[in-house]
Amino acid sequence: MIQSGVGMTSARTRERLVLRLAEKGISNVRVLDRFRAIPRHIFIEEALSSRAYEDKALPIGAGQTISQPLIVASKVQELLKDKTLDFKYKKILEIGSGCGFQSAILSGIAEHVYGVERIYSLVKKSSNLIRKLGIRNVSIIHADGNNGYLNSAPFDAIILSAAIEEAPIKLLDTQLASNGVFIGPIGKTTQILTKIIKKRSKLYQEELEAVNFVPFLPGVIHD
Repeated sequence: MIQSGVGMTSARTRERLVLRLAEKGISNVRVLDRFRAIPRHIFIEEALSSRAYEDKALPIGAGQTISQPLIVASKVQELLKDKTLDFKYKKILEIGSGCGFQSAILSGIAEHVYGVERIYSLVKKSSNLIRKLGIRNVSIIHADGNNGYLNSAPFDAIILSAAIEEAPIKLLDTQLASNGVFIGPIGKTTQILTKIIKKRSKLYQEELEAVNFVPFLPGVIHD
C-alpha cells in the first residue's frame, strides 16, 4: 500500500489536515482515520503535490477537480450519522468518481463501492491508483452516471459528485434501497448539498450546506 511520503506528502502533513478538519466540525473518528490512511497527494498531478493537503479543490485534468477535503469529509460523516462504530454499508454508488480519492475514502465504510465515471482517462488513472493502495472493494466503471449502475442496484447509499438542478427522482426510485441515503449537490445557480433518505417508497429531503461543484454532464468520453 502507498501511504508513506516525505515533506509535503508525509503522514505528519496528513495529520495536520486531519486536525483542520476536526476544527471545522468533522468529529467522526472513522472519517478522520480514513483521511489519515489515504494519501491525497497521489491522486493529483505531481506539480501540485505541495498543495495536496490544503483544504481546497484542485485540478486533476480533463476539466475536473478533486473535491475540497472538508466537503468529502462532511459527506462521509453524514453517511455515518447515527451509525455504530462498526457499521458498514453493503453497497455504495458514487456517481462522478473522478480521480478516485473519495472512492478510496468510502472503501473504509462499505463492503463494496461502485464508482461511475464518464471520462475514460480518469477511469484508468483512478483504477490504477486504487489497486496500488491495495484496496480491493472498489470498482470503477466507465459509464454515463445519468443511468447510475443498474447491474449492481439497489444501493444502500448513493453519492453524487457533480451538481444537478433537481433531485434525481427516477434514480432514487429504481436504484436506492429502502432506508437508503442519497447525498449530492442540487441547484443551478445556488447549489445546496442535500441529503435524501428513502423510507419504503417515500423520499425525505434535508438541506445541509451551500457548496460549489462542477455541473453534472451526461454521456461518456473515450479518450
